[in-house]
Amino acid sequence: MFGFRHTLTGERNQTLQAFQKRAGIRFKDSGLLDLALHHRSFSNENSKDRVNNERLEFLGDAVLGMVVAAQLYECMADRPEGDLARTKSVVVSEDTLSRIALSLGISDYLVLGKGEEMSGGRTKKAILADALEAIIGALYLDSGYRTAEQFVLTLMKPEILLVLQNRHHKDYKTLLQEFVQKQYKTIPRYALVNRSGPDHDRTFSVTVEIHGQTYGPEQGKNKKEAEQAVAQVACTALGVETQRES
Repeated sequence: MFGFRHTLTGERNQTLQAFQKRAGIRFKDSGLLDLALHHRSFSNENSKDRVNNERLEFLGDAVLGMVVAAQLYECMADRPEGDLARTKSVVVSEDTLSRIALSLGISDYLVLGKGEEMSGGRTKKAILADALEAIIGALYLDSGYRTAEQFVLTLMKPEILLVLQNRHHKDYKTLLQEFVQKQYKTIPRYALVNRSGPDHDRTFSVTVEIHGQTYGPEQGKNKKEAEQAVAQVACTALGVETQRES
């Protein structure tokens, strides 16, 4: 019903076996895993039917969210819904998922189009995070919820612990927005003020305006990264962390 089957070359099959061993998982249908690693840039260039990992990513995102939400419900029994939601947003964030994907070596197994390959697609956070979610979706289809759940928990329990111990990479945009909404009854306003460098190595400069005061510009390799950087500067200037902890 859900399966995707195609013939793998011996070399590709061996490569995928190596990844499964590294990740601590085992697929009955290696074709599903192969599909999870096919980015749309490859299918756009090479496949008439545009087969890629986007549908698996959609499914994996749902499985990931369910497993993490259930785990937080259990381990944060004394915390309100808002705390659970904020913790979940960090645990399943693009930053967290892409870092896990790199640790699993997913970048080595991706199948990309030539254009994406040339532009550094193997290290792009969005592509890595999406591939990890696609693998989770593929594992769910291949072996069922319990197997996918165990894989997710193995990856995400350490991340949950980091968040609970306040040792994770903070989502400064969320912290800043919560503070500004409470303090000024408005929201931070971000502005892209400059974009420089070649297409494969862009640098973005962003400012944020809060209650008439502008902070930045700060830079990042994409707009989201630059917004996080300037939000961190604004948080520090406004004493957001100090006020939250007091």
